[in-house]
Amino acid sequence: MNLIDISLTLHPDLPVWPGDAPVMLERVRSIAEGNTSNDTRLRCSVHTGTHVDAPCHFLENGTSADQLPLDVLVGPAAVVAIEDTEVITPNDLMDRNLPGDTRRLLIRTPNSELWSDPSHRFHRDFVALNPAAAQWVVDQGIRLIGVDYLSVQRYSDTNAATHRILLKAGVVIVEGLDLRGVRPGSYELMCLPMKLAGSDGAPARAVLIEE
Repeated sequence: MNLIDISLTLHPDLPVWPGDAPVMLERVRSIAEGNTSNDTRLRCSVHTGTHVDAPCHFLENGTSADQLPLDVLVGPAAVVAIEDTEVITPNDLMDRNLPGDTRRLLIRTPNSELWSDPSHRFHRDFVALNPAAAQWVVDQGIRLIGVDYLSVQRYSDTNAATHRILLKAGVVIVEGLDLRGVRPGSYELMCLPMKLAGSDGAPARAVLIEE
């Protein structure tokens, strides 16, 4: 069994969505300064680093992060590589010949190489799904979609159609995966977001298990 950590490390220089506050890790107590323990405070958006979007992120009456189904977040997953496009379309997904029973899909694109520099400036031209690709995911019965940058939809797609199509259908969205070096194929996914009451998203630790 091989465990592959596909989560980003939270640190103050990690790229964040434009307008979000940077990650702050503040040591508020220190053994070196005479305290009995070290104690650190974390401040960040719930959509920082590797994270899960809850339906209420874009749907007014959608469910929250603490209500996401664990049976969707854990289980068999397919990893595919799409290296030759600027936007993911249904044809890109159909060309990967996914098994018909695929319920969790992680997409590796050139985005993943951006994480070779974990402090790079936010990249606005990242590869993501268009609304037609989102609808294809829904039509195939896929219940979880994971992408290797900070949004499942392109930065220029300001109407949020891709998000809405997926979230209305109950598809769990995982963003900010680091899929460098992960070969296309079948894995077991464990993605456990923090259980934040009423939140529209939550940071997560995501791991692939390779038999």
